[in-house]
Amino acid sequence: MSTDVTGTAIDFEAIKAKQRAGWETGDYPRVGNTLQIIAELLVEAADVRAGQAVLDVACGQGNVAMAAARRFADATGVDYAVNLLAQGRERAAAEHLPVTFLEGDAEQLPVPDAAFDLVASTVGVMFAPNHQRAADELVRATKPGGKIALASWTPTGMIGDLFRTVGKWAPPPAGVQPATLWGTEEHLTSLFGDRVEWIGLTKREYVFRYHSAEHFSEWFRQYYGPITRLAGTLSDQDLVAFAADLAEVPRGYNRADDGTVAARAEYLEAVGVRR
Repeated sequence: MSTDVTGTAIDFEAIKAKQRAGWETGDYPRVGNTLQIIAELLVEAADVRAGQAVLDVACGQGNVAMAAARRFADATGVDYAVNLLAQGRERAAAEHLPVTFLEGDAEQLPVPDAAFDLVASTVGVMFAPNHQRAADELVRATKPGGKIALASWTPTGMIGDLFRTVGKWAPPPAGVQPATLWGTEEHLTSLFGDRVEWIGLTKREYVFRYHSAEHFSEWFRQYYGPITRLAGTLSDQDLVAFAADLAEVPRGYNRADDGTVAARAEYLEAVGVRR
């Protein structure tokens, strides 16, 4: 049990148990696999080298681990959702990539101190409820002189709007900081202090491509675990309204003019050296 800045008790373990149930609902890799390009860009920005030890934290189905293994790095992925790890192993086997997948918590990584040349996460570790604990674990697992590389949705982009929309239907736990704070330089500075020298802080855009705004809404309700879990608790009437709210999110960011969705979602690509 921990407390927030006001002294209010926060049961992070209970929060993580609910989160885990959410990620194990639906079929998140249906969404996560579409984000592979973010991982490819991140490992390139981190200048990963063949033979380096790379850890993909909150790896889901292993986007960063797969990208690193393609570059002949020694890749390991860690996640607490066993169904996502199973799909990661299937992906790695299908591509003949030697990736190790471990069940574990981003706030208590099952790895030795200073064991990795690169510790990375694409829109994963940002969801750990105890931000400081997760940041401390990233540092602990990284060799001095090694790199930490993160891709995190920003609070001002489309996914920030998506999370606020979902929050109207299911308010986040009291006292827990928004995940999208990881997508700001100020929060990274607060979390890591002088332990990490940020050598690259770049705002990028990922483009969500769907047949329509309604297709985007349907896909996330069917496959994005936390949203799937929430949708399953709603009445028929509320579900119609929730589906409409989700469909509105990409419309404000859509650059397509043919009825499809090509919606820009901002994220922060951060690469730093562990001092």
